[in-house]
Amino acid sequence: MRIALISLDQAWENKEKNIERCSILAHKARDHGADLVIFPEMTLTGFSMNISNTAEDRKNSTSVEFFRELALNFGIAVLFGVVFLDAGKATNDAIFIDKEGNLIGQYSKIHPFSYAGEDKFFNGGSQISSVNLGAITMGLTICYDLRFPEIYTALRECSVIVNIANWPAKRIAHWNVLLRARAIENQVFIVGVNRIGIDSKGLEYLKSTQVVTPNGDKLISEKIEPELDIFKIEPNYVNEYRGSFPTIQDRKPAIYKNFL
Repeated sequence: MRIALISLDQAWENKEKNIERCSILAHKARDHGADLVIFPEMTLTGFSMNISNTAEDRKNSTSVEFFRELALNFGIAVLFGVVFLDAGKATNDAIFIDKEGNLIGQYSKIHPFSYAGEDKFFNGGSQISSVNLGAITMGLTICYDLRFPEIYTALRECSVIVNIANWPAKRIAHWNVLLRARAIENQVFIVGVNRIGIDSKGLEYLKSTQVVTPNGDKLISEKIEPELDIFKIEPNYVNEYRGSFPTIQDRKPAIYKNFL
């Protein structure tokens, strides 16, 4: 499977400009044979707390409709981030749409980033989520979730787990280490999709989008341009690797829960 990862230089709270750029990049991804294109967290707005400007009606979302049309027009599956209104606050969501335009997966970020005040404006989700795309079962997570290994353990039956993010440069060492740790401890492919550029608060974001193998190695991408990389993932590799080095079978969840 060929997966296009978009390190989008997001225009702050500017959906129209981001829509234009996403369309161009998705077109290029399709032309290079990608089966799936993945965008960063809060794709069309950047990581904004201004929910009065960014949040949409879950049942009537202009962002969902745009990406649905994009998937249909290009014949490519799409994973993106969007903000939905929710009980006086909002939720920070990842949406998965297949190449036929069907919404087949939705995940609300379980861990709002309280350090930045995200919890004041966003409700945390309460369910893990995964989707099936061909031979791949793919788990969905968002940014700060990466610091909580339990959610990745809960998604251990997946062969690929994705994290879409707005992870700033000043903590990029954590991003790199945690992506690799989540891959090694769960023996899965971990896909991290992070934005680039500088946001309206002056936070810098470095090119750090990557795919880590179950063995903790970084895959080499086919670099199309600074915002677009394509990776090839072999679905059978996870089962082969787990069979050759079976550590997951030695977990003791019945014991762990007594201490958590």
